[in-house]
Amino acid sequence: MSEAPRPLDQIRVDIDAIDHQLVEMLSRRVELAQEVGRVKGRDGSPFFTPERERAIYERLKEINPGPLRNEQLRAVFREIISAARAAEKPLKVAYWGPAGTFTHLAGIQTFGTSTEFAPYNSIPAVFHAIEHGEADYGVVPVENSVAGIVPQTLDMFPRTNVKIVAETYVPIHHHLVSTCDSLRKIERIYAFEQPRSQCQNWIAANLATAEIIDAAPTAKAAQRALMDPESAAICNRLAAETVGIPILVEHIEDDPANRTRFLVLGYNEPAVTGRDKTSVMFNVRNRPGELVKALTAFDSNGVNLTMIESRPAQRATFEYLFYVDCDGHQKDEKMQKALDVLKTLALETIILGSYPRRDPLDI
Repeated sequence: MSEAPRPLDQIRVDIDAIDHQLVEMLSRRVELAQEVGRVKGRDGSPFFTPERERAIYERLKEINPGPLRNEQLRAVFREIISAARAAEKPLKVAYWGPAGTFTHLAGIQTFGTSTEFAPYNSIPAVFHAIEHGEADYGVVPVENSVAGIVPQTLDMFPRTNVKIVAETYVPIHHHLVSTCDSLRKIERIYAFEQPRSQCQNWIAANLATAEIIDAAPTAKAAQRALMDPESAAICNRLAAETVGIPILVEHIEDDPANRTRFLVLGYNEPAVTGRDKTSVMFNVRNRPGELVKALTAFDSNGVNLTMIESRPAQRATFEYLFYVDCDGHQKDEKMQKALDVLKTLALETIILGSYPRRDPLDI
């Protein structure tokens, strides 16, 4: 027979004692972070180091005895790291706002809540905020597993000198929000193009006759629906809570495994972790076979490409820039050789950054 449980008061005494120890240890951890901050300030080192955070999370997984799940432990330490970083130096992070967007959520997921988040009204504005020193870092969406790339993000790299310092993935769960108490009363749906495409089957089955009105980003769609009593919007839970509009139907996304990849912009140069990604932008002569030749630089050196996209070059009509993501760090020997070859085959080659590679399912 199992032992009888201890009285609740006794258990709470132990919890209070542990809480006391936790506060003391957390205070000591922040003191050490402040010491680190003084060293970084003297040396000019960055205060956001995704490679260091990767190492911390990996070590936590190795030493985790349970019953906390790894993702729960990661969430706890994300806030501990965020608070410690703020004690080193408060960071300002720009994102595509207003508050409550998926980009805002990606920023919180990356930097934690002990961060000053500054909403900007467009993706280009986020790039310019970093370039002009208005913010330390920025967060922008770059691709979705269902709807594909976000062209506004790729188009900004040739126009600015910002780099990619990290990436993160956010599960995309869409909800229908409305002040209406029934689907029958909804005449209009406010939705951004990508969320709309990710919910098109549900819309066709449930609100086929509703007018679709473009509204971007998702938080603005929710704001418009709040002011329109015969409408609804597609947004995430954070946007609904931020705007204060009820969720009428949860999880209307067509693909429950949908993910969006976000980039963290800045000027860091993260160190090698062993599981990295490098993003490169290049252009080639407008002649048959030139792109194929350029891509052999990666194939011949054993570098795996995880994404390739083309975008119109802004400097010439019907000319294109190519963007590739590669497995590996620019300081890896294979990557160095591949980039050296690419530079001889392309008209221009720009390394947008090397940074720790995230698993899309590791949230």
